[in-house]
Amino acid sequence: MKTAAGKTIQNGIAIGPLRVCRREATQLCRTSALTPEEEWTRFTAACGEARAQLAELYGKALDRAGRDSAAIFEIHQMLLEDDDYLEAVRDLLETQGVSAAYAAIAAGERFAALFSAMEDSYMRSRAADIEDVSRRVADILTGRGEPLPQEGPPAILAAGSLTPGEAMALDRSRLLGLVTRRGSENSHTAILARAMGIPALTGVDFDEGWDGRPAVLDGERGCLCIDPDPDFLDAVRARQTDALRQADRLRALKDLPSVTLDGREIRIYANAGSVQDAAMALDNGAQGIGLFRSEMLCLASGSIPGEEQQFAVYRQVVETMAGRRTVIRTLDAGADKHLPGLCGDKEENPALGCRGIRASLTRQDLFRQQLRAVLRAAAFGPVAVMFPMIASLWEVREAKALLEACRAELEAQGVAAGPVEVGIMVETPAAVVMAEELAEEADFFSIGTNDLTQYTLAADRQNPGLERFCDPRHPAVLRMIRHTAEAAHRHGCQVGICGELGADPALAEDFLRMGLDSLSVAPSAVLPLREHIRSLDLSRDAKPASQ
Repeated sequence: MKTAAGKTIQNGIAIGPLRVCRREATQLCRTSALTPEEEWTRFTAACGEARAQLAELYGKALDRAGRDSAAIFEIHQMLLEDDDYLEAVRDLLETQGVSAAYAAIAAGERFAALFSAMEDSYMRSRAADIEDVSRRVADILTGRGEPLPQEGPPAILAAGSLTPGEAMALDRSRLLGLVTRRGSENSHTAILARAMGIPALTGVDFDEGWDGRPAVLDGERGCLCIDPDPDFLDAVRARQTDALRQADRLRALKDLPSVTLDGREIRIYANAGSVQDAAMALDNGAQGIGLFRSEMLCLASGSIPGEEQQFAVYRQVVETMAGRRTVIRTLDAGADKHLPGLCGDKEENPALGCRGIRASLTRQDLFRQQLRAVLRAAAFGPVAVMFPMIASLWEVREAKALLEACRAELEAQGVAAGPVEVGIMVETPAAVVMAEELAEEADFFSIGTNDLTQYTLAADRQNPGLERFCDPRHPAVLRMIRHTAEAAHRHGCQVGICGELGADPALAEDFLRMGLDSLSVAPSAVLPLREHIRSLDLSRDAKPASQ
């Protein structure tokens, strides 16, 4: 028996033969006998055909994975219309005399490299999208396709990488599991795999000689096993049966409240950065979106979308949540999510620089666009707006004044704007100390434990060498959470957590005893957390960990 480790994309166990997808490298002719204008005409025609293919894939994804996962193919169509990408292709054609296929791949690689070099993991995973679109155009230009194996018995598919289009082209009835050498757990292909419920791993260094051999894909332990022995196979099948029972047990909690044995209720929301995340939140029984990371829209394109683009996404998220509240955090770029040009040049210490509300109040032209988009989306369902990186009372007041000014503008223009609650992120020690005063200006607090930890302990959370010094369970951090909750409740202000600690089952009882009203976690953590909360009994005497 041989084993290869990998990173889990979608949990689950698959047992069956391994089918290795072998691809030949695309051979591209660099130079062209045609003029740059003729090659440009060929390129634009190929883009048109690629858009038609993507529209067809959108229809397939709509049937198999739902509207929100299908939106991936709309995004890819938009990339084919991106001015920067098209300009890069045209420049290569005119200055280097290359073929259209070569220019498409080269431009794609250039932008993919930019994405890959970014600090934010979400942005790094977007590099695969531009490569996928570029390769699709190049394949059309060269007349080359890359059909994946569609015949034979159901199998675990292994491939070097897999594009969203290729994933959607697979025959689900013959696909037991998916293994790739390259990819990201946040990639669109990964999103599709999760939406379709396919057990999947990435980062697996498999051997092409394993093709056709018996295999086990173990998503729980993150490994691929070849030629499993009988005892191992029996143990895996027993775990597979247990996992199915556990999944059924958790699914039964989807529509139940998160109430302890002695009657204390806490609301469990989900964190999201896309429409796809919102759909996953709803499917996992979240009571709303407690944190919609609006900066992800900007990071995905490298620029800040205009009002109409933001409104379209916010509206889709709100409608997806079907009456459950969506909390939209205003732009939190900066620090590890750098957007060029937002607040000037790169900063020496970005974690203490122009980020969160500071960036918004510095660039009020962009801030107004976002606030208008939020207000318009609120006409389609319950919405709250939340300001990040608050340290001073004047910041909240100025942001609220701009919000009301935007509402007045919309009303004067006859544009529908809905009511919104106003919340703030508590992630600086200053906000904790000022909690009494801030609670009088806000409808709710959301404690961002990731940043609160690094600012409280003066330890950079992006530095892996400081992991042991940046402990979010430090007594000082937990006491700050408790103080914030008590101060807020004295003024009728609701308090929740949207940082990583919110999903920590070991602290769930402590948070309940501190009086927290809600926890916002990753969609996949909603049901396990609900199950844990429903097992607690707060009537017994206990001291929170912060004491």
